[in-house]
Order: sequence, then C-alpha cells, then structure tokens
Amino acid sequence: MTDSTRYVVATDGACKGNPGPTGWAWVGEDGHWAAGALPVGTNNIGELLGLLKAIEDHPDIAHLVVQADSKYAIDTYTSWMDAHRRRGWKTSTGAPTKNRDLLEQLIAARDARRASGLPDVELEHVRGHRGHVLNEWADERAVRAAEHAAKGTASAWSSLSGHHDRLDVSDAPRKRR
Repeated sequence: MTDSTRYVVATDGACKGNPGPTGWAWVGEDGHWAAGALPVGTNNIGELLGLLKAIEDHPDIAHLVVQADSKYAIDTYTSWMDAHRRRGWKTSTGAPTKNRDLLEQLIAARDARRASGLPDVELEHVRGHRGHVLNEWADERAVRAAEHAAKGTASAWSSLSGHHDRLDVSDAPRKRR
C-alpha cells in the first residue's frame, strides 16, 4: 500500500577531516531517523549516503520531500548522475566520475520508485546551520556518526528498527559541549 501523503526528511553528511571519519543521517518530520558511520570517507560521500538512505528507507512514500543543505547532493541527483552514466562514468572534462558506486545506487533507488509507479523524490535546498530544525537534527546525527566512525568501525542506526527512539523535532537539538 502506498502512502499518498507528503513526508519531509532532512539529510546531512559530516566528515572529521576530508577525507576522514564520515557520518551520514536523515531525520523525518515525525522524528524517525537513521544515521551511519564510515571509518574513511569524504563529506560528499556522507551527503550522498544521507540522500540515498532517505530514499531507500521510504520506499512506499508517494510524495517524499528531501531537504538538504548540500547543493552537491541535490545537483548530483537531479542532473549529474545521469550525465555521468551517459558519458561512460566520465565527468564533462573526461576524468573518472567520483563516487560512482553511490551514483549507481542512487540511480537504482530512483528507478525502483519509478518502476513501482511512484513519482520522483522532490529535493529542496535548505541553508545549513541557519535554524532549520530538521537540518539541525540531521547535522547533529551525522556529526555523532562521524565521531563514532573515528573509532574505526562502520555502523548504522535507525529508529525504524524499533531499537532507537524517535527524536523530538519540535525544537532544534541542544548544543553539545
């Protein structure tokens, strides 16, 4: 059964050094969330993973709105990934496309939505660190994941599993010391 309501999630990525320990996250308007950690990655990898996981974790949401502070992630999804594929995974200058594995996964996630009759994900750019509550929560989760990644372990967490509580997204997270 497909939910026809609009559902908004914010995504973010974080990296301790670039490259370095990397985190990704998405946080939904209802407080559901997911985050993950990679011992080595880049900020762009974190941003793309946040977007990918938001799409994959909501396969039955008809009107999925993803808010991101990363123009890179938005432009990759809306324009660049298909152009890179058409050019044989080369950039417009002929260089090999970075993060090809993630781009292929994003294309597969988008195409799976289309194949099931769902519209494409709607992407909205939001300004990071400007009081956008969902973006602040996504940033908080991604930073925590990057801190965990610094311990050298890849991990992922989600409230959808029932093992983690939803967040109270009625207000921005408190600043950590």
